Amino acid sequence: MPHTDLTRRGFAAALGSGLCARAAGPPRPNILWITCEDTGPHLGAYGDRYADTPNLDRLAARSLLYRHAWSNAPVCAPARTTIISGMYPTSTGSEHMRSMTRLPAGMLMYPCYLREAGYYTANNVKEDYNLEHTGQVWDDSSNKAHWRNRREGQPFFSIFNLTVTHESQIRRRPHTLVHDPRRVRVPAYHPDTPEVRHDWAQYYDNITTMDRQAGEILRQLEADGLAEDTIVFFYGDHGSGMPRSKRWPYNSGLQVPLLVHIPSKFRRLAPRDYGPGKKTGRLVSFVDLAPTLLSLAGVPPPAHMQGYAFLGEYAAPEQPYLYGFRGRMDERYDLVRSVRDKRYVYIRNYMPHKIYGQHIAYMFETPATQVWKRLFDEGKLTPAQRRFWETKPPEELYDLEDDPDEVRNLAGSPRHRDIVARMRQAQENLAVRIRDVGFLPEDEIHRRAKDSTPYEVGHDDSRYPFARVAEAAEQASSSAAGEAGMVQRLKDPDSAVRYWAALGLLTRGPEAVRNSRQALAESLDDASPSVRVAAAEALGRYGGEADVKRSLEVLLQLAPIDRNGIYVSLAALNALDALGSKAQPVKERIQALPREDGATHERLRSYVPRLIEKIVAGL
Repeated sequence: MPHTDLTRRGFAAALGSGLCARAAGPPRPNILWITCEDTGPHLGAYGDRYADTPNLDRLAARSLLYRHAWSNAPVCAPARTTIISGMYPTSTGSEHMRSMTRLPAGMLMYPCYLREAGYYTANNVKEDYNLEHTGQVWDDSSNKAHWRNRREGQPFFSIFNLTVTHESQIRRRPHTLVHDPRRVRVPAYHPDTPEVRHDWAQYYDNITTMDRQAGEILRQLEADGLAEDTIVFFYGDHGSGMPRSKRWPYNSGLQVPLLVHIPSKFRRLAPRDYGPGKKTGRLVSFVDLAPTLLSLAGVPPPAHMQGYAFLGEYAAPEQPYLYGFRGRMDERYDLVRSVRDKRYVYIRNYMPHKIYGQHIAYMFETPATQVWKRLFDEGKLTPAQRRFWETKPPEELYDLEDDPDEVRNLAGSPRHRDIVARMRQAQENLAVRIRDVGFLPEDEIHRRAKDSTPYEVGHDDSRYPFARVAEAAEQASSSAAGEAGMVQRLKDPDSAVRYWAALGLLTRGPEAVRNSRQALAESLDDASPSVRVAAAEALGRYGGEADVKRSLEVLLQLAPIDRNGIYVSLAALNALDALGSKAQPVKERIQALPREDGATHERLRSYVPRLIEKIVAGL
């Protein structure tokens, strides 16, 4: 979407004149957001009889409940990045877990617009954005942040982020269960074991604790006499912290509870279907939250924001789809896009050669993950339970009415061919509209944006020939082109196209790699480290003895973080891990690799050590 044509100073001036004009107009609402971590719609108000959430159920009884709310990202940092910017991280280069990039000049985080409009902004306490701050974002962002610290009479926007439901708290021991694990509903994709039941029950225990904390914040609002002046939102930051929910852009990983209470004096800002205790089927997602917040405050959402306000003066018509994404999750790379309407979820896997359940060290601290993988290795799982540990099809489609656990893939069903085509087109249309830069390898996102920003790179065909790169990704990850097409693309002038060509041959397996051996061998000398990594993994996995030996040398040249940077190092180490026992001859050299470089942002520093430890342990 186009840049806003207002400079920050001009925007502030426009707002200032607007504030004068509103002085005698209708009052502006205070706005309170209560958020929690890693929580799907597992509340009594959503019909979950196992949940014990009396405070939030009472809030729902006087609010509008959104049945179809999505997080866009199934993990915290990119989810919060979506909210703070009002933009898809896939357009700003910030989709990868705990990466760090920046917005173009003139694009501000939404609290900046609220502050310029006279609001006091308080964030208690988590930020976790993949974007650098755009000036002063909050009046106060700390564990002491509170609406009570504003000037007298000043309207406020206040967030309280409740963390007791985080994934890490599911596995905290010792813990005496309150919810009976015998009554847990185990989803079809999880094995029914004591460990899985315990983790699910503890997840619900934590939700009950969070409910009490949310109730205390609401009581403070009442005690301060502000309840009738304040619009209240409650939502989770993505789906549950259980494996295959968190980190995966299924409905199970993206659907969140969303409750919105609008006091009677501000009903002019409510949608037509608003009513205490009512439920709405409107599709909303995190990219819509910033424009909605500004709309409620009477501030026109800037043109660069990619979501649609669903409340307030600038509310937009309902959109037909919600969109999700998955990029690098901690130390593991992947590229997935998802779409949902009111019934179906469509998944597009651009790296189908990778398994769903890649080994992420943090995820494997959860007992349910450990027992699930062990039972897979022992051959004791059902087909639905095995799938998480297997490679992916290029496309998936699930009917949420008939299959809420999303285990029966309908992508190949003749009866659903038109639905697949429609949702595939929706996903491609969004990628074009926002100029999805996620089709670039992560190191190239940063290299191409060295003197600007990923967003600007994405909108510059001379630096990012989007159509050509996206077409290469589409063909590489499906059967749309044969080996000859991939080999031809290995000579493309753009390194991202060459990268996808090498991945396409890797995805097609041993025969394709053997037939294209010479072209891949030449790619081991490519100017782009990402192309070299992809070619080395292909030849290392499926080539002959000489190919394996040379590939190992290429990957060991690229793996040192102090020489190549974090993103090239991560890619090379992932490829070394994929070679499995073939990397045994270089085990000691892998063990000796540097763990840090002194330049990597602290948010990413644990990833290289984790990978080195995992590779060495496996050898």
